[in-house]
Amino acid sequence: MKQFDIIGDIHGCYDEMNELLVRLGYKIGSDLSHRNGRIPVFLGDLTDRGPSSLAVIEDVCRWVKNNHALYCPGNHCNKLYRYFLGRNVMIKHGLETTVEELNHLSSSDFRRISHSFIELYEQAELYLQLDNNQLVVAHAGIRPDLIGSKGKRVKSFVLYGDITGETHGDGRPVRRDWASKHSFPAFIVYGHTPVADPRWIGDTVNIDTGCVFGGQLTALQWPEKTTLSVPSNQPYVEDKFQSFN
Repeated sequence: MKQFDIIGDIHGCYDEMNELLVRLGYKIGSDLSHRNGRIPVFLGDLTDRGPSSLAVIEDVCRWVKNNHALYCPGNHCNKLYRYFLGRNVMIKHGLETTVEELNHLSSSDFRRISHSFIELYEQAELYLQLDNNQLVVAHAGIRPDLIGSKGKRVKSFVLYGDITGETHGDGRPVRRDWASKHSFPAFIVYGHTPVADPRWIGDTVNIDTGCVFGGQLTALQWPEKTTLSVPSNQPYVEDKFQSFN
């Protein structure tokens, strides 16, 4: 059985990412290694809102390219990818912080980072089936009937969750609580929706513990099914955390 450390939504929290990796036993130098051969898995939303999105991009792109880490995209990754392609995207909901960093780069550094991120995104699977399909990592989760499939319906689910088409007052989409409504053939690790603590429902766990909103950055250790978290350095914003009570 392979050993993985799945890391939740980083959102530009570079210092917390490094602290968590060190706590997990990784050696961070010119590259990334673990004495026991464990592999970090980044489940999307590397950027936006936090202070150091470009530093996160540079390290994760290098680690994945050198086969020292795995990655699947999140909705913020998709939006940044479209921005780099020159598509007409709205510079808000966090993207403005990443664009502000990009605006301070030289043209050559901009091209280098955009090329690295485009390559990362285009080579990524929508979700990851690992350890003989016993483990599935998807940014916003995945329904059991979608596992093994691809296409627009799968892409929408793994990037945005089980959305209803309605929105909350602040513009966030209304999402169904899919994890509580299904049984799964594999263990599902996801993020996307900030929760105060890892949320365990059956064979699923949400590990987006809202680092960028002052919560924690959390990793799920596989096959142990244990979590490890480090506290955020960001200001705490209580109303950003989802309650399921």
